[in-house]
Amino acid sequence: QVQLVESGGGLVQAGASLRLSCTASGRTFSRLTMGWFRRAPGQEREFVAAISWSGGRTSVVDSVKGRLTISRDNAKNMVYLQMNSLKPEDTAVYYCAARVGDGLVRIVTGYNYWGQGTQVTVSS
Repeated sequence: QVQLVESGGGLVQAGASLRLSCTASGRTFSRLTMGWFRRAPGQEREFVAAISWSGGRTSVVDSVKGRLTISRDNAKNMVYLQMNSLKPEDTAVYYCAARVGDGLVRIVTGYNYWGQGTQVTVSS
């Protein structure tokens, strides 16, 4: 089992930055592929970014490329999502996810464990 807890969400104005954090426990973190997804109001949960167990490979959805960056610290069992130049369309609940296995998968069903989510609201 893996427990994931997100933090760092909040209400910000357009153009601001936020850093989301996700703490993992319960399994060898360094062997997990980690991802971030988000669900905007009235929409399906969608992929944002993923990072390999070593941190050497990342995958980011085109719509946020250049603004959102995923990283991890295996010594602290943490994964981060740095969000810059936030836009109102970034408003969503952001979820941390863990995958047992290799591959930077972009689909919800590819992940085994999920956090409860953290709300990010960007005002115009």
